[in-house]
Amino acid sequence: MATTPRPSAQREIDYPTSDGRPMGETDLHRQDMMDVIATLQARFAADPMAYVSGNLLLYYERGNKRRHVSPDAFVVFGVPKLPPRDYYLLWEEGKSPDVVIEITSKTTRREDQNTKRALYRDVLKVPEYFQFDPTEDYLKPSLQGHRLVDGEYVPIAPVAGRLPSRALGLHLERDGTQLRLFDPVAGRRLPTPQEHAAAAERAALEAERTAAAAERAAAEAERAAEEAERAAADAERAAAEAERAAVESEKLRRVAELRAAATESENERLRREIEELKKRLQAGES
Repeated sequence: MATTPRPSAQREIDYPTSDGRPMGETDLHRQDMMDVIATLQARFAADPMAYVSGNLLLYYERGNKRRHVSPDAFVVFGVPKLPPRDYYLLWEEGKSPDVVIEITSKTTRREDQNTKRALYRDVLKVPEYFQFDPTEDYLKPSLQGHRLVDGEYVPIAPVAGRLPSRALGLHLERDGTQLRLFDPVAGRRLPTPQEHAAAAERAALEAERTAAAAERAAAEAERAAEEAERAAADAERAAAEAERAAVESEKLRRVAELRAAATESENERLRREIEELKKRLQAGES
């Protein structure tokens, strides 16, 4: 296990931060390099002891600023992710990369195939070395991987058309001119920065649509509640009106009954008077 690097208070020489070379031979090579670095950084973002970088000068001989190499992408496990480096000093970090990936081309093939390969194998002893030729200019097959076995690089056999990396726990595969990283456990490719951004944008739009739908539903529910409240008020008013009408009807019924009773009583009185009058008339005649 490597220890946390402690920068020297005053280094013996000033180590350059650039070798003056372009970041990539072409826009395509540079984009592939940046995508691989960013994808690996996202993959190991939660691991504080996983350092992912690329196009960074790695010095491997203390005091000699000529002894350096600049891998297109590399991963070192067991060294702290932070702080960001201006360069990678092997003697301070205490550990060589576990994986190196080179986006190769015609102009870099001699260096990638010979100089860098020997350096990674014999000096830095990098356990896994991958090369990817996006334009298929010279590398056949265009994606190759080697694993260090007894001091020699042995070709990595494909698995389902992909090259497995034991160190990364991922598989590498070609997709057109892109180098993609595949998670065999999840059964899916790791998203590139562009895909991640597009997915985040889609998620944001979906969240926005969901929020708008929820807002519309809340407004509709509020309107329905207001309608229900108005309907309840109308029903209450109708019930009160019906109750008042029932009370009024009962009053009228009672008045009618009283009037009918009074009329009946008056009629009865009149009948008795008539009968009495008849009797008087009959008595007079006799």
